[in-house]
Amino acid sequence: MDYQTELQQSLQYLASNEAIKSLEADAYWPKWDSPWWHMLLLHEMGETKLIPKSAIEAHVATLKRVPLKIFPIHPGEMPPDINPYRDNPCHCQLGNVYQVLAAWGVDVDKELPWIRPWLLRYQMADGGLNCDNEAYLVKDEVPSSMVGTIAPFEAILLYTSRPWTDAERIFIEKGAQFLIGRKLMLGSQTKHNAAERESEKDWLKLCFPRFYLYDVLRGLNALLLWGEKTRQAIPHEAVSDVVTYLHERFPDGVIRTERLSYEDIKTFLPPSSGVGDWAWGEPATLFPLLRKVSAIGEESPFLSKQWADARSRLENLNNEKSTRRNL
Repeated sequence: MDYQTELQQSLQYLASNEAIKSLEADAYWPKWDSPWWHMLLLHEMGETKLIPKSAIEAHVATLKRVPLKIFPIHPGEMPPDINPYRDNPCHCQLGNVYQVLAAWGVDVDKELPWIRPWLLRYQMADGGLNCDNEAYLVKDEVPSSMVGTIAPFEAILLYTSRPWTDAERIFIEKGAQFLIGRKLMLGSQTKHNAAERESEKDWLKLCFPRFYLYDVLRGLNALLLWGEKTRQAIPHEAVSDVVTYLHERFPDGVIRTERLSYEDIKTFLPPSSGVGDWAWGEPATLFPLLRKVSAIGEESPFLSKQWADARSRLENLNNEKSTRRNL
């Protein structure tokens, strides 16, 4: 796949005054072509370091101005002058933000010290998180979400550059057990999050980029990295169905994109005059690099590499398990 022309277009945009103005106005919106989405895509491509410093600095500066640095759950936690969509991040957004900035070289805990505690604070009893505020008010079940969990889990697991604190170890352990319990592919069995049982069908369709979405290869990669970093055994039954499925679906190891992460989405758009309220309901727009690397049916070098790495980690973990048995 030749995407160099489109890659250079994104890099030129991120270095432009237009991108800086967009980031100064909002760190996230509009979908799917604000600077944030270019940066997140570059990160998923393994090209985080190519993001211009000016874009990173502008993104951090805007995140520092986020008016509400908690996830409002209880009555009174959402100030009346706050836009719940534009002014209040969610767990999956912050999990991805943390990964991109840390991979680029930002000391996120120093520059944005509220993000890590946020991720730890909102883990639910079963190890998952949920970007649905009302899920935290449910008393008779734990309606956690795979989508709301995976990015925070990746962030704390992969982008902690010092020994984990006790709170972080608990977060990572509970997050791993959440993935194990779901066998990487099962939706919530709760009433509140019953819709996730429909979503699980889509998780078998691999997509690139994922942005905030989940698929079984993303979950497998995260769990294998947990096993590798913590040297803990992963139960065979937790991964066997997904591994068998991926072997059968892609017998040659080459993965073709099967799903888009940005279908049928509307967005907030800034006022054309630069003054006034942002408008909701406009169709989200795309940019050339996103179109290029996400085309359904095309070979994805990024997903294929992740699957090859996953197979290698599986082999290493199996070899270590066999060695321990023989000692």
